[in-house]
Amino acid sequence: MRATLHAVFLCTILVVLGVPAGAEPLRLSLVHVNDWDRLDDKDGAGGAAKIASIVRYERDRAEADGGLMLLTFGGDMLSPSLLSGFDKGAHMVDLANAIGFDAAVLGNHEFDFGPEILMQRLKEAKYPVLGSNVSYKGKPGFPGAQRSRMVTSGGYKIGLLGLTTTDTPSLSSSGPDVGFAPIAETAKEIAATLRKDGADLVIALTHAVYQSDLETLRQVGDIDIVLGGHDHLVLVLYDGKQAVLKAGSQGNFVGIMDIAIDRVAGRNGQELVWQPSFSLINTIDVEPDPQIAKKVAAYTSKLDRELVVEIGVTEVALDTSRAAVRSAENVFGNLIADAMRTATGADAALTNGGGIRGDTSYQAGRKLTRKDVLTELPFGNRTVTMRIKGKDLRAALENGVSQVAEGAGRFPHVSGISFAFDGRKPAGSRVSDIKVADTPLDLGKVYVVAINDFIARGGDGYDAFKKGEIIVDASSARLMASQVIDHIQKSDGVKTRIEGRIRRLD
Repeated sequence: MRATLHAVFLCTILVVLGVPAGAEPLRLSLVHVNDWDRLDDKDGAGGAAKIASIVRYERDRAEADGGLMLLTFGGDMLSPSLLSGFDKGAHMVDLANAIGFDAAVLGNHEFDFGPEILMQRLKEAKYPVLGSNVSYKGKPGFPGAQRSRMVTSGGYKIGLLGLTTTDTPSLSSSGPDVGFAPIAETAKEIAATLRKDGADLVIALTHAVYQSDLETLRQVGDIDIVLGGHDHLVLVLYDGKQAVLKAGSQGNFVGIMDIAIDRVAGRNGQELVWQPSFSLINTIDVEPDPQIAKKVAAYTSKLDRELVVEIGVTEVALDTSRAAVRSAENVFGNLIADAMRTATGADAALTNGGGIRGDTSYQAGRKLTRKDVLTELPFGNRTVTMRIKGKDLRAALENGVSQVAEGAGRFPHVSGISFAFDGRKPAGSRVSDIKVADTPLDLGKVYVVAINDFIARGGDGYDAFKKGEIIVDASSARLMASQVIDHIQKSDGVKTRIEGRIRRLD
């Protein structure tokens, strides 16, 4: 099977440094997955069964060689999958337990259902979850998570810590009791403690953008390896001293770092050396693990019985790819915003592109089901309404296009509103020609807007909405997905078009 797996490597990077002779080295195999919330494969790649197949082979290989394999996870497991909208991520923990993870870090999506639900999921997890820079009610640590971990094998100690993006409060629903300390500052403290406790190799599991990972390594020399996540990148970086490995998302790729660790005689006595080689396995041709495949089939069968109910036909092609919903006016984004505005009777509606998660293309004539809508809107967001001044609505739109070049999820989709923006201008001064109901925006006027509950509380940088006066709050509001399903049914399908609601001037 090893030959088969090598045949499907997208990228293999071998780094050979020449390790001096010495004691028998430890063969450590790090198998890494990140940003995985989809239980089944898509277009033949990813999903639990394919991850499990690689893990089983790599664990058997490591044990046969007398080495150690650690299966690590770089965060974002509990959400935002379709089934998670029903069981709050319990099925993902069940699958992770069956696959046999050895360590994970908290991602921002672990907090999507609030800290109490996360605590319950952590009780169910049979693997340690790290949250080194997370605090709860003012005290370091999060209930059920660990700040660090030490693994001992063959006379060597491997220290692990976990670092979660400090943007989590604006990206998820962590609530006021959960805090996130600066990453590099925490990393320096925890890594130094691990070294003091005898760690020969220090590994940071991170859920942060790679620029943050590089800055952490620059500031914290005690960290040897970063196994990351969050930005869905597939990459290996190595400068001969420190390494970064990220494996994309959804198990489409599985990253492997094989390391020979040894102690050798040096000028100042015994020294530790480590020699890595890297592999990134594309799972598209990997045979699924049959036992995990059965568990996946049981979950998907349950979903299908509940959700495969036709609601209408789309008369136009729909594109919900990540790039399409985070950069320009989009038909599906228009559909959602129209459904929100129609259901609430608001003057205008706005939702963030990051809440659209299906990453799928639908041909014109496609019969849509409840499952399709819930796949696209898996977070369980509700549509709240509020009164907001025109100047704050303008500020919200400026925020929405402030990170368009980075493909940020805050990109707005609107109904009852039209505007233009120029991405070449500085953030905060990009928006122009704003109209509500075809009338120029009045900065002093109060408008009723419908928005999802996530951005209503300032999520994705929408602090402007926190200045609004809530009319219908989340506890009384309806699910966005339900409003979209109703809208499609009442409209006898999808007839929405691109209408020039958002015009790019760059």
